[in-house]
Amino acid sequence: MTTSLLKIIIGVIFIVVSAWWIIDGSSYLEPIKSSFTVTSRPALADLITVINGSLPLFVILIALLIVWLELDGMRIRKEIKTEDKKS
Repeated sequence: MTTSLLKIIIGVIFIVVSAWWIIDGSSYLEPIKSSFTVTSRPALADLITVINGSLPLFVILIALLIVWLELDGMRIRKEIKTEDKKS
């Protein structure tokens, strides 16, 4: 039980830190050297860009899954009908 609780705590920490990173940004990473630059803008704009780019692909994959399941269901119903006719 203690390992499950530890995993839950670590998961909650990751969720909070990730949400903070998206909303507030990476401004706490100050450059140590002047040649090292880190953007201090929130990552929400980047997240929206990724979602806008990946959402159509996700919809295509879901649609392919639905079509595949329906075709498989039709094939199974056809097999059941042929088995019933043989009996």
